Amino acid sequence: MQIDVIEGRFLQTLVRLSGAKSILELGMFTGYSALMMAEALPDNGQLITCEIDAKAEAIARRYFAENPHGRKITVRMGPALDTIKTWTGPLDLVFIDADKVNYSTYYDACLPLLKSGGLVVADNVLWSGKVLHPKDADDHAIVAFNRLVQSDPRVENVCLTVRDGMMLARKR
Repeated sequence: MQIDVIEGRFLQTLVRLSGAKSILELGMFTGYSALMMAEALPDNGQLITCEIDAKAEAIARRYFAENPHGRKITVRMGPALDTIKTWTGPLDLVFIDADKVNYSTYYDACLPLLKSGGLVVADNVLWSGKVLHPKDADDHAIVAFNRLVQSDPRVENVCLTVRDGMMLARKR
């Protein structure tokens, strides 16, 4: 459920290369990905991370408090779609790593908030190979998400074979 150091470093690199100052993360777990991205943010950067699991929140908040970049992170507890509905300013980067059945919904909700040239990064898009022979709801949801992004003329995209697959979509 947690990204590894390779994905963490990759996310840091994307934040730095894109010059992101405003990040929305959907799915926080222990906070590792948020801290990796926050480290690459400028001092005035902000990362909003969404989570529904109170146990995960407690773990993440402890790590955020111990890290100097944790001050750049705001945790929003509750359904991510509720947080997305309150967003007003343009986003530079969105990282999707939450419940798989909502990936397409998250993408559709976040893309209008993304600035031109901004990035959507989605984790687990190869889904341990299950995308080749989908069986359950999560499998089918990831397949549908991948098709949605691949066919969306509003973005340029690439699926990378980093760990369990990462989809990068750059808004035109």
